[in-house]
Amino acid sequence: QVELAESGGGSVQTGGSLRLSCAASPYILNNYCMGWFRQAPGAEREALVSIYIGRPTPYYADSVKGRFTISQDIAKSTLYLEMSNLKPEDTAVYSCAADLARRGPALCSLNPGTYNTWGQGTQVTVSS
Repeated sequence: QVELAESGGGSVQTGGSLRLSCAASPYILNNYCMGWFRQAPGAEREALVSIYIGRPTPYYADSVKGRFTISQDIAKSTLYLEMSNLKPEDTAVYSCAADLARRGPALCSLNPGTYNTWGQGTQVTVSS
């Protein structure tokens, strides 16, 4: 059973940056669909970015395109989310997710229904 654990959240001021980590244990290898999501209080879960590990092209939501960057370290089984130019509306619990069914890149998307394994999340708070 694969477990995901996020870290790196915290409090920053507007315009600041954070790097979130998502560690998969015992491991995740190539050819898994993974993504980052967030949920603000009282709001629905929002998809941020998805990536098929081993493929070069992630898919970003318009709300974070140009400010957030996903990356991976396969040797460490870790997914990262670099966030810059943070705004108060970015305040949320950020979670990573994986599709352990390995259904292929064509089904890797921003749709939360794609994913069957989720981390507990890490809080990001951006103050003005």
